[in-house]
Amino acid sequence: MDCAYLGKAYSGWAKQPRQRTIQEELETALATVLHAAKKDVSTVVAGRTDAGVHALGQVCHVDLSDAITLTPAGLASLPKRVNGALGSDAIVVHSVRRAPEGFNARYSALSRHYEYRLADRRALKNPLKRDITARTPYDLDVDAMNDVGEALLGLHDFQAFCALRAGATTIRTLQKFTWTRDAEGVLVANLSADAFCRSMVRSLVGAAVALGRGAISVDEVLAARAARKRTSLWVTLPAKGLTLVSVTYPEDGQLAMRAEQTRAKRKRSAD
Repeated sequence: MDCAYLGKAYSGWAKQPRQRTIQEELETALATVLHAAKKDVSTVVAGRTDAGVHALGQVCHVDLSDAITLTPAGLASLPKRVNGALGSDAIVVHSVRRAPEGFNARYSALSRHYEYRLADRRALKNPLKRDITARTPYDLDVDAMNDVGEALLGLHDFQAFCALRAGATTIRTLQKFTWTRDAEGVLVANLSADAFCRSMVRSLVGAAVALGRGAISVDEVLAARAARKRTSLWVTLPAKGLTLVSVTYPEDGQLAMRAEQTRAKRKRSAD
């Protein structure tokens, strides 16, 4: 299932008690249109976005109980029916198809691609994009921000940039971290990695902003990463500027192998 959402009204993707979440809304809508109990509909997502984070190209797979059957016609009509049951265009299902053999939305992914929009002092204020653009009072140096983005690339322990979860690894391969200005002068970061841990993207952006306003140096950021501890050298930026743009997967024949490799790497790291 490919879907998109505006995250400002939700407490992130993952279901939580007494909280409005993307997963809860989607699973409820699916259960409704499939005439199923909610316990018989379970989603696994490519990127568990935090509260307030948006998505244009989120991917999840849906596990259904054996009691639920879907004809080809039923599958084809599912996006329209689920969107109707959702009752809001804050979450939209774009497409649904039967998952290839071995597919796992989370573990089969090769990389996740995020965008962060940040308006500094020189950017134009666009009220139509205010829900997806963070603001900063500084005039930022985009070249300096690209310098630190390039310096951070590669396979490293990014614990200094992550909100820790018990038993979770913070070793990641950061594949891309670049900054450009759009036509309105808004700074747009593009980041790709095999996976991101909680708050990692917004913390990386925070480090780049500290560089862009001349508060710290590239060497200080690299030293903080090497120390593997959270730091006060920069702040984590607001969720509203962050969007999951897309997820990359291997060819169908390599999906199961990729999922096995990912599970094995994470198990070894956690151990």
